[in-house]
Amino acid sequence: MKRKYILPLFLLIQIVFLKILAFFPETVERFYSNGLYVWISSFSRTVLGKIPFSVGDIIYGITIIYCIYWFFKNRKLNWKDKIWASLSFISVAYFLFHFLWAFNYYRVPLFEKMDIKREYSDADLIAFTQKLIVKTNEVQFAITKDKTKKVVNPHSQDSIFKLTQYGYDHLAKQYPIFKYETPSRKKSLMSLPLTYMGFGGYLNPFTNEAQVNDKLPMYGFPNVVCHEMAHQIGFGSESECNFIGFMAGVKNKDLYFQYSALSNALRYCMSNIGAKNEKEFNRLKVKINPGILENYKESEKFWEQYDTFIDKAFHAFYDQYLKSNQQEDGIDSYSKFVDLLINYYKDKEIK
Repeated sequence: MKRKYILPLFLLIQIVFLKILAFFPETVERFYSNGLYVWISSFSRTVLGKIPFSVGDIIYGITIIYCIYWFFKNRKLNWKDKIWASLSFISVAYFLFHFLWAFNYYRVPLFEKMDIKREYSDADLIAFTQKLIVKTNEVQFAITKDKTKKVVNPHSQDSIFKLTQYGYDHLAKQYPIFKYETPSRKKSLMSLPLTYMGFGGYLNPFTNEAQVNDKLPMYGFPNVVCHEMAHQIGFGSESECNFIGFMAGVKNKDLYFQYSALSNALRYCMSNIGAKNEKEFNRLKVKINPGILENYKESEKFWEQYDTFIDKAFHAFYDQYLKSNQQEDGIDSYSKFVDLLINYYKDKEIK
């Protein structure tokens, strides 16, 4: 067999292997997520965590430049050879992507590990949302002393990175599976492109750095950091990371972290209610402190500045990416953490 066919063939083998692997989540959980990945992630974050800038962003930048250079340099190359070379590159990247992090997409779902139901009724959603409104109002007023004032987070972004550890430490006392060690949390060097793409942050699977968009409205910044940290400890599902990030936020002693988590969850819950029952949505909306609604307007105004065809294209791409990685709801899976929240807090206080 010619060498140029080896890596493309390996790509096909990987795809078939992953289709089979999806039937063995317990094996992935035991040997990868709680085994090999623990060592891989610890090594990556130990080596790169103290570097003050995003190594992963630089690697991405160099890779993009090199690919453009390669295609320009080999523009006269036979198109079939270009395809085989491209498939070889994709094959290697695909292997590293899964080996270094993405096998976590195939682990046991969190609702099974924590014995949380997934189904809920409209009444359950409304009851939880009412509880959430009370709690969010309470924290907003504790910060501002005025129901009409929006929350302005006084912390610097670097201090927020450090403060996130308190929430995870507290959370790990109750659930050791959420233990977070060896921090590697950074502001993305590609924050402006991320904003145009409509993303608040991402985990670099090759370097295990939690990348956060440093242009985000500050009231929501802590929640995004907590979400990306959940990816770092081995959770691939966006709904699970929203849920873990929420709990790490509300368990943080800092009120601004609590508010960031609560206001984010409330927005998702109100959106779900609005999609089903406009009358109920309007009834609940008047119970929310005006200052919280001001923060929502702040966020909407921010994203509207960057609302172009670019974010729609990337969201469509990301939707397909999630669906191909065990998240059948695609980009809607972000809101599925409401299922986990409602059932987890059904007989508990939000704290």
